Amino acid sequence: MDFHPQPHGGTPKPWAFPAPERGTLPNGLTLLRCHRPGQQVVAVEVSLLAPLDAEPEGLDGVATIMARALSEGTDKHDAEEFAAELERCGATLDAYADHPGVRVALEVPASRLTKALGLLADALRAPAFPEGEIERLVNNRLDEIPHELANPARRAAKELSKELFPAGARMSRPRQGTEETVARIDAGAVRAFYQAHVRPGTATAVVVGDFDGIDLDAALADTLGAWTGSTAEPQRPTPITSDDTGRVVIVDRPGSVQTQLLIGRTGADRHERVWPAQVLGTYCLGGTLTSRLDRVLREEKGYTYGVRAFGQVLRSAPDGSGAALLAISGSVATDVTGPALADLWQVLRTLAAEGLTDDERDVAVRNLVGVAPLKYETAAAVAGTLADQVEQHLPDDFQGELYARLAETGTVEATAAAVNAFPADRLVAVLVGDASQIAGPVRELGIGEVKVVTGS
Repeated sequence: MDFHPQPHGGTPKPWAFPAPERGTLPNGLTLLRCHRPGQQVVAVEVSLLAPLDAEPEGLDGVATIMARALSEGTDKHDAEEFAAELERCGATLDAYADHPGVRVALEVPASRLTKALGLLADALRAPAFPEGEIERLVNNRLDEIPHELANPARRAAKELSKELFPAGARMSRPRQGTEETVARIDAGAVRAFYQAHVRPGTATAVVVGDFDGIDLDAALADTLGAWTGSTAEPQRPTPITSDDTGRVVIVDRPGSVQTQLLIGRTGADRHERVWPAQVLGTYCLGGTLTSRLDRVLREEKGYTYGVRAFGQVLRSAPDGSGAALLAISGSVATDVTGPALADLWQVLRTLAAEGLTDDERDVAVRNLVGVAPLKYETAAAVAGTLADQVEQHLPDDFQGELYARLAETGTVEATAAAVNAFPADRLVAVLVGDASQIAGPVRELGIGEVKVVTGS
């Protein structure tokens, strides 16, 4: 039998993170556009400078309700009509609120971009915020909260934020509000937050896709360019402070057969020079199935299906006053919680004593840098990263420079960054599980004072 010759890979093509063209519309809206031939689904990301810090006292969650309500009707269409118009365009419109601000994301076929931009502009320019829809969104959010508290991973994240940050800091409280604060939100509160913070002069729109055959300048001028608003100065963010004194908090869940682990502290702002080495070192520690934590806790000991180490930007500022959350997350069987934590801490101590290997560093570089062309294959992925850079006050070429820095980072530098990111004696460990079974073994480890909490 004759077989066709086995295919071989071609010569790799040079790749670089797309460079956007930056400009400003007459109404003050900052614009980043990025022409990506062949990307027939255009992605638009609008970053609104409406941070969670700006939410009025006692109204945590109003930014989230406002973001969700942007697509619930405008001065031209009610909620059902607006949804129908989006559907006719083949478009999706999503919005969410986070510490840096509110993000609105649109995806639409290039052939219908102008129409969809008009709907996006209407949602930003003149949202209706009808009382009935706001009440529905508030009730939906209230229904979500008990489910989140019943989720061990979400419950651990809530407790870690409460432990790390001062009680008065917005970062210490749930991003989307609590039952008490969300219940206070009404249409008037949503309109007030919108009027105080949503304006083109402090917003940035990122547009990515194939613009061939599209008069993008005209489309933007007639839609987002027609949005007007005040020029008031944005609110200055409050300084970030945290307490990473080594300690353990057990959130009691009687009868739980697993313990959810979330171990963390705050780390460097994304502007700091250590960021690339920290990314690389964290990946070596727990970025994938072959990383050190998984090799010990999953492959050797069989304690878990997987443990991950990661860094998540909380807020980033040009002066380096922002912060990231550095954390290790996973779950283990209740009866091995003590041994699993002991081995996890031993991994950290061994890392500090012996460092990473050159092979670990090389594998991490190949994985992080090599996957970039696939990671940014879609317009939405590029637009999202560019919008992240805008929110974090980073230059437009930051992502491209980051990959170059990762490739240049040596094993010693990556080791130092990982050790500084996860010092064994400066970690707050949150364990969601059966306190009656795990508190004793955890206390015996001597990794910090142990506190047991109950309820929400």
